[in-house]
Amino acid sequence: MKIIQTSSDIIHFVTFAKSQHQTIGFVPTMGALHQGHLALLKQAKAENDVVICSIFVNPTQFNDVEDYKKYPRNVEKDIDSIKSLCDVVFVPSVEEMYPTISNKMYDLEGLDMVMEGKYRPGHFNGVVMIVDRFFEIIAADYAYFGKKDFQQVVIIKKLVETGKHSVRIVTVDTVREEDGLAYSSRNVLLSAGKRKEAPFIYQTLLQAKSMACKLSPYDIHKWVVEEFTKNNSFKLEYAAIVDAVSLKEIKDFKESQEAVLCIAAFLDNVRLIDNLELYKK
Repeated sequence: MKIIQTSSDIIHFVTFAKSQHQTIGFVPTMGALHQGHLALLKQAKAENDVVICSIFVNPTQFNDVEDYKKYPRNVEKDIDSIKSLCDVVFVPSVEEMYPTISNKMYDLEGLDMVMEGKYRPGHFNGVVMIVDRFFEIIAADYAYFGKKDFQQVVIIKKLVETGKHSVRIVTVDTVREEDGLAYSSRNVLLSAGKRKEAPFIYQTLLQAKSMACKLSPYDIHKWVVEEFTKNNSFKLEYAAIVDAVSLKEIKDFKESQEAVLCIAAFLDNVRLIDNLELYKK
């Protein structure tokens, strides 16, 4: 496994691999790797000749400086955990990824203004900025993203739809711990006591899914809000039942080919997100 830190070196590597007619799978990460990331890498390895993983904590997607500072980082441990799953780990500096200050604004057709975007202004512009940059540098055939960050996946697909990049986006199911909590780099920030309470989010999602055959989106949403209101450990930021493509909230399941319930909540001052498909035609 190679460790590469510069754009010129990774471009050279990719160019050579493509000259050998090798397919390239790319998994972008911000480090603090867990089983969810490993699932992405395993699928990329199974489907490609070459796998590249990037580790880069992107400053432009944090609207809270303190959140950026406390984001867990352990690059050496991360690299050791994936050495059997990828061929190259790209670990650029901030200066390498942003040689000049960019104020570019992306038109995401409103996909960035709801849910996460409503509470984290500028977040998705920063996400798209770094993904756009990675796709320019690493001309991969396939890029792998987890469904836990559902809104992010929808937005990245929108970026690719512009035709600027030829990469194909592959989504991988959310990986969960034994008690149902979705793997997240932020889980390590939970105290031991609060960690035991964290599966409440997934339990709520499952119960909501069981109601989809008999209740309206409005009634399910109302029930979810009430459940979080009764649980003093959590502070619900949002719960939304949305169309899986437009991300618009729906009033009737018949309006949508696929409906997804997305939740963001604070536990122990740690922000957790999760989602679950409620309905699909």
